[in-house]
Amino acid sequence: MSEELRCSAKGCQESAAWALLWNNPKIHTPERRKTWLACEAHRESLGDFLAARNFLREVEPAAQVDTGS
Repeated sequence: MSEELRCSAKGCQESAAWALLWNNPKIHTPERRKTWLACEAHRESLGDFLAARNFLREVEPAAQVDTGS
């Protein structure tokens, strides 16, 4: 059985419900996607952080994303 996905917010130990797919266009190719995982409580704040920098590309349910683990 796979390990439970955890929120990427600093100090948070909650289960991740969302995957925030992002890239930094200054250093990543357009198709590259990095992943931050978010619980329900941190989905908006992590998304806002990435969106303010124009890094946020997509938000998907965490269960649908291959995190490479």
